This record gives sequence, C-alpha cells and structure tokens, in this order.
Amino acid sequence: MAFAVFADQNGKIYDHPELELSGQSGRNWIRIPEAELIPLPEGSKLFTMPGSAAVGWDPKEAAFSVFTGWDGIQDDQGMPVSKSQKESFTAVAAFLPAGYTRLYLPAVSVEKPKPYLPLWTYTALGWTEQGFCTSAVRIDPMTHSEPCHYDDREIVKRVEQRIAMDPGNRLLRHLRHCALSYHCFAAKNLFMGRWEAPLPTSPSCNAFCAGCLSLQPGDGCAASHERIDFIPTADEVVRVALPHLKNVKQGIVSFGQGCEGEPLLQTDLLEESIRRMRHGTDQGTIHLNTNGFSSQSIQRLRNAGLDSIRISLNSPREETYKAYYRPNGYEFRDVVHSVRTAVDTGLYTIINLLVFPGITDLEPEVSALFELVRKYRIQMIQMRNLSIDPELYLGLFEQRNNPGMGILNLIRLMRKEFPQMEIGYFNRPRELF
Repeated sequence: MAFAVFADQNGKIYDHPELELSGQSGRNWIRIPEAELIPLPEGSKLFTMPGSAAVGWDPKEAAFSVFTGWDGIQDDQGMPVSKSQKESFTAVAAFLPAGYTRLYLPAVSVEKPKPYLPLWTYTALGWTEQGFCTSAVRIDPMTHSEPCHYDDREIVKRVEQRIAMDPGNRLLRHLRHCALSYHCFAAKNLFMGRWEAPLPTSPSCNAFCAGCLSLQPGDGCAASHERIDFIPTADEVVRVALPHLKNVKQGIVSFGQGCEGEPLLQTDLLEESIRRMRHGTDQGTIHLNTNGFSSQSIQRLRNAGLDSIRISLNSPREETYKAYYRPNGYEFRDVVHSVRTAVDTGLYTIINLLVFPGITDLEPEVSALFELVRKYRIQMIQMRNLSIDPELYLGLFEQRNNPGMGILNLIRLMRKEFPQMEIGYFNRPRELF
C-alpha cells in the first residue's frame, strides 16, 4: 500500500496514515495501479508544489479527497501545528533522473491562481513501508545518469585540466559553467572524456516554447538556466569536438542543447564545423538535436558528415504542437518534411517525444504518432518527460476531460506495433544504430 504525502511550509514531508497515493492524467485524478509504482530511483529530487493541495484516495469514502490538514499533525517538537500552518500544506512531487519516463502527474487541487512552478518534471510521489515510491518506468538500460558517475571532486579537477589546455576557447569556458554551476551531465561528460559531449552554438531560436528551459518572458516562470550569449567560431567548436571524437570510445558530439536556441539557425557554422571534424577523423558520431524547421539545412549537414538527428515534438498533431512550440517563421508541415528528409538521406532518425500524461496518451495523439512512425520508418523514439508546471501546460489546450490510455500502455503498444523501433532516452553512438 502506498500512501499520499504532503509538505509543510518548511518543506518537511509527511505521509498520510489513511489517504492512498493518487496520480493525475491530464486533469483527471487516478488511482495508480500497484504494478505502475517503483521505489524512488537514486538521484531523484523532491519538490514541493506551492499553491497545489495534495489529493489522495479515501478508502472509507471510496472517493478522492483533497487534503487540507487535520488536528493530529505535530511539528518537529511534537506540538500541534496551527491553523495557518495547516493551510500552507502543499503537494510534493518527484523529479526523476534521466532514463526514467513518468507515468502520472501528482494528483493536486488548485483552487485559485498561483505563480507557475519552475520548469521541472513533476511526478506522483508516495510512501510505503520501504520508503518513497513513484509512478515511472525505466525506459533506457543505459546507466549514464547514475549518480556514481558524477563525483564532482574528480570532475572539477578534470574541468580545470581541460580548460588549461585551451584557455582562450569561449565555448569550453561556457561548458565549464554548465558543468560546475548547472551540473549538466553532458557538459561533465565532455570534461570526463566519455559518452556524449555538447556543442551549443545558437543564442537565438525561432520557436517560443511555453516550457523553454533557457529563455522565459519576465512575467513567466523562471528559466532553468541562462542561454549561451555568443556564437562560437568553427575553430572553437572543432577544438572542443575533435579530441572527443578521436579519443572517446563510441563518442558522440551533439549540437542542440538545453542551454541554446535552435542550432539550424547557425547552419553555416554547423556545416563548416562538421566538415572540419570529418576532415580530422572518421571516428565517433556527430549528432544534431533540433526542432527540424528546415529540411534544406538538414540535407546540407548530412552531406557534410552528420550521422544522426533527433527532432523534438510534444505532439505529432499540428494543433497540439503549435500550442506549445509557438513556431515563428515555419510551419508544422516543415517539421514533418524534415523527418522525411532525415530518413531518406540515411540519417539515424529519432523523435524526441516530450511526454505528458493525459495528453501524449490520448487516442488522437497516439493514432497520429503511429501514423508518423509507419509512414517515415522512424528508427527510435525517446520518451523524455516534458518539464513544465502541469497547470501551465494544460492551460494551453481546451479542456480534455478523458484520461489517456496510460503512458505504460502506450509504451507497450508501441513495442507491439513497432518491434524493430528502439524506444529509449539517450542518444546512441553509430555503432549501436
């Protein structure tokens, strides 16, 4: 049995002795099946949700119940909490490490307008006799996000050693900030000389995503981090990328990071950089993460030596896509054309599906996704959690009252319908295409 949890104004977390853990699909409260719960993975974070009251299933009433406090709660000194403290209780959510796909949102009740929460992934969280549990599935067997790989005592030394080798490289200094201030795993991997290394290049974007991690309007939610504020030279890019491609087993270098805008807006720079990388070595994988607005640019980069591409979608349906991405100067059909171009030119083609329970798993969304996969022979779908306040995302659409089929059911159905397509989370080196 998993029980609902909540937090007081100081962030202390309590488990409810009677209310059972519930989840949310869209705006629908759900009793989470026990089979869809796992122990909270190592490396997870816990967040309170100010302005949102926790909701649990009351077995005595056989109904969902909004938790507002009760007289038996005590503080750390064993004293009853005051009425004002009770009113400050909030829901609690889990933020999962990379490699896990969220199955349900936290079940909450929002009675009045509130400031939007920061851009994290909010996942249902509960408590059992064994400890915290959450509603998620490990979608990728790669262990690249495990905390054991990220000992900052070692990483700091490696960062300074690498910077000393190329002190004038602005891109390298930018990535040092990402690694040490924002604790970006990709940036850390660059300095540790392993796996996938980032190559941010673009300070601008042609989409105004509601959940953009690096740029938000002044009256919106806070951005998670600052965007790169310069365009590196091809020489700076190659000096970062080439040693990684040459020296790292199954190494990947990738354009299109959370700390930048749209990399295809710098197609000339990317094309020159890729050609110079491939002139220097035929080893490693050169990858691009993009919104896919320009098939012509994708063709150019493929001709230069690009190996793989990941095109991001929150939805394969134009209406849902445009509500979130808010494209400027391109259309949804341009993105679809880019998917076809990527496959036709021989790029290993991935859809970065931004997953949101209650939207992604609705029948029209699923049907459109399956049609896209069948038509264009997509080789991989990455089931990545959409990091955004659920209230903000749901507010982008007209009320959708029906819960989805369930994210786990969607994953099972995809595996059945497309047994040759990989479903995961991390980009792959070309040896594993």
